[in-house]
Amino acid sequence: MKAIIIEDETAASRNLKVLLASTHPEIDVIATLESVSESVEWFEHNEAPDLVFMDIHLADGNAFRIFDKVTISAPIIFTTAYDQYALEAFKVNSIDYILKPIKQEDLERAVAKFSSLTHIAQADYSRRVSQMVEQSRAKRVLVHIKDKILPIGEEDIAFFYTSNEQVTLSTLDGKLYPTNGTLEGLYGEFAGEHFFRANRQFIIARKAIRDISVWFGGRLAVNLSVATPERIIVSKARASEFKAWLK
Repeated sequence: MKAIIIEDETAASRNLKVLLASTHPEIDVIATLESVSESVEWFEHNEAPDLVFMDIHLADGNAFRIFDKVTISAPIIFTTAYDQYALEAFKVNSIDYILKPIKQEDLERAVAKFSSLTHIAQADYSRRVSQMVEQSRAKRVLVHIKDKILPIGEEDIAFFYTSNEQVTLSTLDGKLYPTNGTLEGLYGEFAGEHFFRANRQFIIARKAIRDISVWFGGRLAVNLSVATPERIIVSKARASEFKAWLK
């Protein structure tokens, strides 16, 4: 983890480095800056670090002047001898505000907060990426309604049903649409975690299943959350496969 220190007092800067080395050796201090102008120049010519430790009173002025000249995306832990700037500090991307002289427990608390926020951000990023991947993989069925073509996503499909060589799609809100192709072709496209070929007439969506009834002869009757044109029966031969798919 890369960090920089913006501090014009040599003793304070050295003390912070010693504390970081003893408590968080994973933090590599790659630069120590002493003024507003030096900090602005550094951010203009370097990639943002993972974390910034920033004093407020610097050799050539108030540290908040830095934010007027450059954009700092890294989280900031402010270190200062004065507490009157706390509100202003949190108007920028500050995660903590430590009063000097810096105590080890205060530093550990601030870095722990940074680590926690980082993990949350990483988890949120991973979740968003996963959602984007799933959305990009989502399949669509194009249904023709008069002079329009309506794309229906797999997340909205309750079941496919075939009768008299015509396949009908039902959405989760119970709307029915005629579709092109065969049930075999559709199952080749939709088979997997979310859809199951219950029998010769039905492909059913997992999210549409309301409950299952034990039918005579070792068969299963699947009840959906929407109306179906006939009862959905899973044969005894496929009952184990169906239950395994549900799990």
